[in-house]
Amino acid sequence: MGEIKLMKGNEAIAEAFIRAGVDGYFGYPITPQSEIIEYLMSEEPHKRTGMVVLQAESEVAAINMVYGAACTGKKTVTTSSSPGVSLMQEGLSYIAGSEVPCVVVNVVRGGPGLGTIQPSQADYFQSTKGGGHGDYHLIVLAPSSVQEMVDFVPWAFDLAYKYRNPVMIQSDGVIGQMMEKVELFEQMPRLTNQEIKDKYDDWALTGRTPGREHNVITSLDLVPERQEKFNHKLEAKYKIIEQTEVKYEKIMCDDADYIFVAYGSSSRICQKSIAIAREQGLKVGLFRPITLYPFPYKEIMEMVPQLKGVLTVEMSLGQMVEDVRLATEFKVPVEHYGRVGGMIPTPEEIVDALKTKIIGG
Repeated sequence: MGEIKLMKGNEAIAEAFIRAGVDGYFGYPITPQSEIIEYLMSEEPHKRTGMVVLQAESEVAAINMVYGAACTGKKTVTTSSSPGVSLMQEGLSYIAGSEVPCVVVNVVRGGPGLGTIQPSQADYFQSTKGGGHGDYHLIVLAPSSVQEMVDFVPWAFDLAYKYRNPVMIQSDGVIGQMMEKVELFEQMPRLTNQEIKDKYDDWALTGRTPGREHNVITSLDLVPERQEKFNHKLEAKYKIIEQTEVKYEKIMCDDADYIFVAYGSSSRICQKSIAIAREQGLKVGLFRPITLYPFPYKEIMEMVPQLKGVLTVEMSLGQMVEDVRLATEFKVPVEHYGRVGGMIPTPEEIVDALKTKIIGG
């Protein structure tokens, strides 16, 4: 068993970065994720593991520092919150277009614009549908607990290097600020240049290497035939990700007539809603997407024959609901319930919404 601590979500993920053998963190403070960089600065991980922690002059600078450092094959990460992640979109498109692995954490807050520092889930479109320009995808993981904030860090890096693709851990202000008991994994070593080459192939910029040409990493190609071929290469990679990397959780779905579809902190609230609904004689379950991209379309569709209706629960005006409707192919009623502006739905509200929008509809 690993070390057990009571930690805030933001602090726990920062500690996980250190223990995962991250080489470089580049970020900029923004509420509600500022504790991440504060924790890293106070822990002085350069003394523990040699990890570099640098506060950049802006989010634009931070993501481009990630880009440059990640090109060397090193484990590189940044964190921010919604408006800050908006500023990173050009850099993320460049990173995806260069097939460079890195991890980005978004502790989502309310918007649009500067909005509020309170929690939200209204960045779903931004994270799963691109955000920047061009045909690309981030792999998006949605933790629902402080423990998953920790556990998803090594998983995110494994996916990033496996597919040479940026991975986003999309949390929110609830999970980032809440405190829970967490089990921390043992310290993982930082990789040497030779270990990077042996484990992840010989693509990284690691200096002069006898027996091969200089590596070049770029997202620029002015020859349209080559650029089209490259885009189709990315398309093939994304299809593999969609076929092999879907993760989800089903709670009390075996006999369910109705299901809530929710992720992150909303899924935690829905677990109480299930208990309330079942006390009232309603057979309700929860389907929780853990990967927002790739989205579990097939797995939701497989449930459709048993269902009378689906209610998506999001702290937004309705974004994931579009993917759920695609997944069900409109063969069963799908409605949305959400609170916005930093408001958090109660379990009772969610049950009332199920009755009003689905059962009584």
